[in-house]
Amino acid sequence: MEETKEVQKQRELLNAKYHRAIPSADEVWHHFKENEYKIIACPVIHTETREIYCVYQALYGSYGVYCRPLDMFMSEVDHQKYPQTRQKYRFEYIYSE
Repeated sequence: MEETKEVQKQRELLNAKYHRAIPSADEVWHHFKENEYKIIACPVIHTETREIYCVYQALYGSYGVYCRPLDMFMSEVDHQKYPQTRQKYRFEYIYSE
């Protein structure tokens, strides 16, 4: 499905906020704990709070579907909590399907 102009504009604003591209449907992203996830939809807007989310599916195990606030999805890894992690961000883009 093609994005509406409203979503395209929102995507541009979010890309600027995070200083990198936000996820798009059918992209695969790598989590810092070494798992891969396929993006189902992003940005997704909560109808009551207007908070922006990312919906994604695990590409391992039971292939669960998850929803996470975009701020958290795009955040940097807490390297004090996870000092062994070399990845800068919690999730990083790998490729598009």
